[in-house]
Formats: sequence, structure tokens, C-alpha cells
Amino acid sequence: MRTALMLMAASCLPAAAGSVYVTDYEYQADLSVFVVDYEYQADLCVYVCDYGYQADDSDSVWFFEDYEYQADVSIFYADYEYQADLLICFVDYEYQSGWQGGHPWQERLH
Repeated sequence: MRTALMLMAASCLPAAAGSVYVTDYEYQADLSVFVVDYEYQADLCVYVCDYGYQADDSDSVWFFEDYEYQADVSIFYADYEYQADLLICFVDYEYQSGWQGGHPWQERLH
């Protein structure tokens, strides 16, 4: 019984956000994000890589997919900060990427 409940709970959570697909509508997305200008404003700093294998099982290194079925998680870019589940900042180098502190989505993206 306990195992069945754990499997059901795990299936509701998105996979690691290594490969990402951007949706046109919020209801299609697993996660709504808002892009901030500075790292200190972000919950998660994201580095965008050139190849999908570079982003395997990483929350902070993303590769954008062309099709939703190829992605681990789908996101929607919110127009306003209050609409977002997660605040992100795009960084230039991989070593700058990562979580900026405790956040409810931190454990859910693993």
C-alpha cells in the first residue's frame, strides 16, 4: 500500500528539468516561470546548453527541445512575477547556475 502511494505521488511530479519545452499556454505547462534581471532576484539561476546530453538530470542546466514529447518538463513564461511558480535568471556560465536558496520546487524537480 505504501509503495503504491509513493508511486502515485512520484508520477504527479515533473522529471528533472534538463530538457525543457516552452508552451504557448499556461494550462499546458508543468511549471510557470518568470525571468528576472538579476541573480539575487531568482529562485533558480539557469544555464542554457547547446546539446541535450549536457543537461541530463540537471535542474539548473537546460536544453530547449523543439517538441513537447522530447522534454522532461514543459514551462510557460508568465507575464508578471506574481503569476509564476518559479523565478529564474539566465546566466552566461554553467558554474553560475543553481538554486539560490530553499524553494518548494527544489525538491520537486529532482
